[in-house]
Amino acid sequence: MTQITVAALQLAFSGDIDANIAKVSDAVREAHGRGAQVILPPELFEGEYFCRVEDESLFANAAPLGEHKAVLAMQALAEALGVWIPTSFFELDGPHHYNSLAMIGPDGEVQGLYRKSHIPDGPGYEEKFYFRPGNTGFKVWRGPDRSTLGVGVCWDQWYPEAARAMMLMGAELLFYPTAIGSEPHDTSLDTARLWRRAMVGHAVSNVVPVIAANRVGVEHGQTFYGTSFITDERGDILAELGREDEGVITATLDLDRARRHRAAFGFFRDRRPELYGRLTQDI
Repeated sequence: MTQITVAALQLAFSGDIDANIAKVSDAVREAHGRGAQVILPPELFEGEYFCRVEDESLFANAAPLGEHKAVLAMQALAEALGVWIPTSFFELDGPHHYNSLAMIGPDGEVQGLYRKSHIPDGPGYEEKFYFRPGNTGFKVWRGPDRSTLGVGVCWDQWYPEAARAMMLMGAELLFYPTAIGSEPHDTSLDTARLWRRAMVGHAVSNVVPVIAANRVGVEHGQTFYGTSFITDERGDILAELGREDEGVITATLDLDRARRHRAAFGFFRDRRPELYGRLTQDI
């Protein structure tokens, strides 16, 4: 039997990168103490969510993969604890800037880099000003006990194509670090339930566990709504946090059971890719 214990972290962040790294590090240690093998912090935990405004001075906060404080700190922590930490960070690569994720393994090494594919642009989430669209394609990585981990970043989580692509690459768990909350252009719009339903849909239609980590707190009038969760391959919620809670959630997932359920449902057996050409036509 292959059982994997995973964790999602839900935290509020400040403009102090060192304090944020320390806070995430404490939560990672707590998750490890609960038996977690793969531990997911929220998106861009290095600081406040800066994409709410267009400010060219903020490009100075980006750093290369091998020099970024958040990545280096999580590498040391992953090695010390023997855990996997998918680490979101603001990446500088020559003249380019990306919303990136380093998959850090239990030896402290970066197993690979994923650059966020879908970049949003709207009031309070003006990411196209800061980030070039990712050029890595979707990624999966080897996880505990020969499992395969897929990771999308925030806006990626709304796209069924992204989830399905990772599944076709062999993913057995889907992780989504996010930073999402209130909508400045429409105070009546609360996307929390939509955010969850989209990812639960990925769980059901791919028969795969989903782990989502969001931030909380108020940053310059923008309220992040938390509600981080872990679901099994049926879409049933195994662990969750509220809209204001900071904390750690964990769950143990039976991947052998998920594989059996996935095969029995036949979703992948019954695919008709010869009919899906329209999905890849940009017209």
